[in-house]
Amino acid sequence: MFDRKTKLPDAELEVMQILWRCEAPVARSTVEAEMAKLRPMAQTTLLTLLTRLAEKGFVQIEKQGRSSVYTPLVSKADYQARQSKRFVDQLFGGSMSAFASALTASGLSKEDLDELRQLLEEDRL
Repeated sequence: MFDRKTKLPDAELEVMQILWRCEAPVARSTVEAEMAKLRPMAQTTLLTLLTRLAEKGFVQIEKQGRSSVYTPLVSKADYQARQSKRFVDQLFGGSMSAFASALTASGLSKEDLDELRQLLEEDRL
């Protein structure tokens, strides 16, 4: 089962990003082709990453003939929400005002801030 506190290493997150973009279930060959667009990776490395994701409860592996297909068990939105909460808790002690202050000081454009304000006003955040 997916541990909601689990932060994926970069390579595993890249694989999950591919799985989230594709229509499930996703063939290994599709994952491999999409990964090749990002960076070269040995097939054995990719298979190891997919196996690790399955062990962590992020992916279901299903055999189809001589190949396997992969289905995300954790949605992108759920993972993003959990990691965002974890980020604010760890880096800002859970303080949204400290996070907002740092976000403002980070050099966001006026347009970015206006977009955030609009999302808040429309209760979409």
